[in-house]
Amino acid sequence: MKKFIALLFVLFMFSAVHNAQESEAVVVDEVIAQVNEGVVTLSRLKREMKQAIEALVREGKTPEQAKQEVENRKGELIANIINDELFAQKAKELGLDSEIDAQINQRLLQIMKEQNIRSLETLREEMKKVGIDMDELRQAWRKQLCRDYVLQREVDSKLYWGFTARELKEYYEKNKQKFTRPETVTLSEIFLSFAGKNEAAVKEKAKQLVARIRAGEDFVKLAIENSDRPNVKETKGKLQTYRIDELDEKFAKPIRATKTGDVTDPIVLDEGVLILRVDERTAATKESYFDEDEVRRALLSEKAPDERKKYLANLRKDSYIKISESYRPLVAPILFEDERRSKN
Repeated sequence: MKKFIALLFVLFMFSAVHNAQESEAVVVDEVIAQVNEGVVTLSRLKREMKQAIEALVREGKTPEQAKQEVENRKGELIANIINDELFAQKAKELGLDSEIDAQINQRLLQIMKEQNIRSLETLREEMKKVGIDMDELRQAWRKQLCRDYVLQREVDSKLYWGFTARELKEYYEKNKQKFTRPETVTLSEIFLSFAGKNEAAVKEKAKQLVARIRAGEDFVKLAIENSDRPNVKETKGKLQTYRIDELDEKFAKPIRATKTGDVTDPIVLDEGVLILRVDERTAATKESYFDEDEVRRALLSEKAPDERKKYLANLRKDSYIKISESYRPLVAPILFEDERRSKN
C-alpha cells in the first residue's frame, strides 16, 4: 500500500512538472510533505502562516513581531498541518464528513439567527466587513471538528465506557475530596446584540433594563420585549443550571456577587451585552457522593491527554508520511517528538 502511495506521489510531481512545461502560466506548487494520498503544499503553509500572523497582530503584536514569531514556529506549523491532514483523512474514513458539515452549517445558522440575518450571502458580507473570510472560517472549523470528532469517537468514548466498576469505585475511594457537591446556579438572560447597532446605545439600554428590573418590573416581560435571542418567546430567557466552578470568570464573578432573584450588572461581550438573573442557587457542600458519570469524567480527564497522544502517534505510524528533504530537519523532530519520548 505504501509503495502504491509513493507511486501516486511521483505521478503527482511528474504531472505538475509536465503541466508546467506545457504552459508557463501554470505555477508549480512546492510539495512539503506527502501524507498518505494527500499532500501538504507550500501555498497551504503560506496561507496558515498568514492567518497566524493576522491573529497575533489582533492580539497586539506589531506586524514585524508577528511575522518573526510565526517564522520561528514554521516547523511546528508544518507538523500541525500534517496532523490535521491525518485527522481529516481519518474523519472521512470513519464516515464523519456529513456530520461535520452539518455542524458547520448549524453554527452559521445559529449566528444568522442571533444576528437577525436572513441569508448566507448577507452573513458573508457582514463577516467581510469585520475582516472575517467565511471560507477560511469554515476551513478552520472543519479542521478543529475533524480532530475533535475523531478523538472523541476513537479515544474519549472508548476510554469513558472502558472503565470497570472496580476501577470507578477504587478511584472514588482514593479521591473523595473531588466529588463534593459544587455550588450551582440556575440562570435566565436578556441578550442585546451589537449587530447593526450603536454599541454605546446598546450598553445604555442594558443599564436602563437592569434599573427597571431592580425597580420591580417583570423580568420575563422585559426579556421577551427586548432580548435579541431568536427563541426568546419560547424560552422566556430561561437558561439552565450551571456549576459555578465551570463558568468563565467573566460570568462567575458577577454571578457570585448577585443574590437569588436579582440580576447582574450588564456583562459586555464581543457580540453584545448580557444581563443574567440568578433564579436559583445551591450552596456547595463538603460531603462527598458517588456519581458514576462524574467519576468516569474525572478518570477520563486524567487519562485522555496521554491516550490521545498515543492515538495520534499510532496514526502517524500507520500512515505513509514523506517530508521533503529541505523541510525534514525542521519538521521531523517536532512531528515525531512523542514517538521518541516513548522509546526512552
